[in-house]
Amino acid sequence: MSRIRRLLVPALVVAAAGSVFVAPSAGAAPAPQCDTASAPFNYVVLYNPRTPERKVDTELRAKCGEKVAYYPEIGVAVATSRNADFQEKIGVFRAYSGGRDVAFPPAASSRSTRSAVVDTKESEETTSVAVDEDLSAQQWDMRAIQAPEANKVSGGSRSVTVGVLDSGIEPTHPALKAALDPKTSAGCNTGAPDTTPAAWAPTNSDHGTHVAGTIAGKDAARGFTGIAPGVKLASVKVVNDDGLILPEAAVCGFMWAAKHRFPVTNNSYYIDPGMFYCSKEPGDAAAYEAVRRAVAYSTGRGVLNIAAAGNSGFDPDEQTVDPNRPHPVDSSCGILPKAIDGVVTVSAIGYAGSKSSYSNYGNDVSVTAPGGDRAQLPPAGQGAGCPLSTIFNGAYGTKCGTSMASPHAAGVAALLASRYRHAPPQLLTWLLEHQADAIACGTAAPVCEGPAKDNSYYGHGRVNALDAVK
Repeated sequence: MSRIRRLLVPALVVAAAGSVFVAPSAGAAPAPQCDTASAPFNYVVLYNPRTPERKVDTELRAKCGEKVAYYPEIGVAVATSRNADFQEKIGVFRAYSGGRDVAFPPAASSRSTRSAVVDTKESEETTSVAVDEDLSAQQWDMRAIQAPEANKVSGGSRSVTVGVLDSGIEPTHPALKAALDPKTSAGCNTGAPDTTPAAWAPTNSDHGTHVAGTIAGKDAARGFTGIAPGVKLASVKVVNDDGLILPEAAVCGFMWAAKHRFPVTNNSYYIDPGMFYCSKEPGDAAAYEAVRRAVAYSTGRGVLNIAAAGNSGFDPDEQTVDPNRPHPVDSSCGILPKAIDGVVTVSAIGYAGSKSSYSNYGNDVSVTAPGGDRAQLPPAGQGAGCPLSTIFNGAYGTKCGTSMASPHAAGVAALLASRYRHAPPQLLTWLLEHQADAIACGTAAPVCEGPAKDNSYYGHGRVNALDAVK
């Protein structure tokens, strides 16, 4: 593990629970010979929860790393290092760098890029929409979950903040500026929260802005209304300018949500660069455990985390190979963060109410919501096949994807959190699922398995905003 004999540390690898670290003593040690010229990469590094920060600093310096952030509650550090062997120095089951894997993929890798994988099923690209007419007529997705009727009863409470873990929210958009809370917004791409507006505002992706409008947008002049326009939004930027969500950014995002006790977060992504992370694989194990700890900690602090099922059109339980990386997939592997216990997973349906062609499915689907489908078109004048929401420059546009389905569920969850103040995540999940409108498998069987109220395509059914406020 270490070339410095005095700092050798025993590590116990536990397949499901991660690595247990016994911190080194603070004794003197020779200065390490570290790389000072190569490009640095960030790593997540596992420790025992509550390991003193000084011991973390000591080990990282001794092994040619430098601390970026440390979350003692969960024993996860974010470190940077220029050394190509930093992971080996720390231990391959304790450290992982997604950024380094992107820069230096395994020689046998058939990985293209994440966007290319997603594009085979659903691109989530934006189609702009003219705003010279009332936009409410084009919001078929809102009518599908009875959001307009719900808004007449309640638009949600300002005491509820939804954390949008995404690419940032445009702060000047007329439908979003009243909902956005700069005080609880942060950028997380380094692995450490940065509250400066430049860190959490979007740069080259309108994805987070589109998601935010679905949850809590309100533009009376243009007739656009989201599901819970009375709640607040926090922009928690976890997507970098290459469109990647690396493990350290996700850990930072969940810990930020826990710190501020957001009742709900929306996570319309999977963690890069692998589609699957495997708890028994070197490197993967550290990333899996770091994210698992962060999600579990946030849940314990009262946060309900909601995530998109994915746009690859498959059942993750049936996959044997990661589409993005060469290693095999088995029962120890999962798509993060949705594979973590306590996360609500949302599949997508189109205008006709059936599963979107691109939507992942399987036993982990909790509920379904409108994500759109270009093959399920509404009648003329009622919008496009993809849901309408906010985009850059104060404009509006449509996108399809489970990324668009997930914020529909998050918006309904925000209404529930507004009505049942301080309800724990488990109760909000139960309400979200049991108030959903059942959808039977129908002609999709036998691919779709299970009864109408709990099947592999739609989970417990389509979320219902009106029931949430009634």
